[in-house]
Amino acid sequence: MQTFEYKAPFNLESGAQLPNFRLAYHVWGDLNNTKPVFWVCHALTANSNVSEWWPGLFGQGLLLDPTRYTIVCANMLGSCYGSTHALSQNPKTQTPYYQDFPLLTNRDISRAFELLRQYLGIEHISLALGGSLGGQQLLEWAYSCPEVFQRLFLIATNARHSAWGIAFNEAQRMAINADSTWGQQNPKAGLKGMGAARSMALLSYRHYQAYVDTQSDSDTSKLSDYKVVSYQQHQANKLMERFNAFTYMSLSKAMDSQNLARGRTSLENELQKITAKALVMGITSDVLFPIQEQFFLAQNLKNAHFESIESSFGHDGFLLENDKIMAACQRRFPELLL
Repeated sequence: MQTFEYKAPFNLESGAQLPNFRLAYHVWGDLNNTKPVFWVCHALTANSNVSEWWPGLFGQGLLLDPTRYTIVCANMLGSCYGSTHALSQNPKTQTPYYQDFPLLTNRDISRAFELLRQYLGIEHISLALGGSLGGQQLLEWAYSCPEVFQRLFLIATNARHSAWGIAFNEAQRMAINADSTWGQQNPKAGLKGMGAARSMALLSYRHYQAYVDTQSDSDTSKLSDYKVVSYQQHQANKLMERFNAFTYMSLSKAMDSQNLARGRTSLENELQKITAKALVMGITSDVLFPIQEQFFLAQNLKNAHFESIESSFGHDGFLLENDKIMAACQRRFPELLL
């Protein structure tokens, strides 16, 4: 992992300002060679090590092949995996920001990515990939800098976050706010509330059939200690061990901010300004980012192709349906995968 330090004040869309910021990032390959650059934008609780969380697509012979391409993934601003976030030290106070960390939007985060791109000396991005929150940020970035991007692969994402999606996020933030520790200036503040939030989120990330198939009890006489109860608690505990409630709050609000048309004209008009050749993929069982949102993107982007995939995994299918993702990319961008 490497670190980019931006040492000037960074003005945010909200009107607030960060005195400076840091982005953690990974690069596989040599940026000074002639290999095409692939850039990955990660989802809410992931990090810049795409080989760790997308292993089904990363490796020799796969879509993200570091022997054929230079792969870049940056940890988004506001995330706790090496980038500036709420537990980072505020240089003005010499203490962590905690609850005073300013509101971030996807436009802020994409602008930070653009500063990193310039720092790395990358002129063109041959293929940029983003799913979910990462796809939202990629859309904003491709809108702001259309000349940079040659191809986009947008998976399970949208141009404007829906009232439905915001409601899911707000219910999770309510769980954090209900944690009696949340008001404390402590890195572990709100942690149990975040565990409950994660348990709620799983219901939007997955799908009815995935739970039926994987979490049903074979012992039908049970009256308690159900398998799925252990699963929900286990997933909550896993996130509590590696994440924090401050970051969860920041990034869920960034997701809510997604609206490509805010302060502009209409979504249809603004999407037309993105010029890259695009593949837009939706998942039929996705309840968080329903497939009609990706169909809308494909209808309104200037040079887009729409693909849908069947999956019992719901929204999480973008992390798990690797063979289907590879096949769709080969159909749309055969020149990259010869």
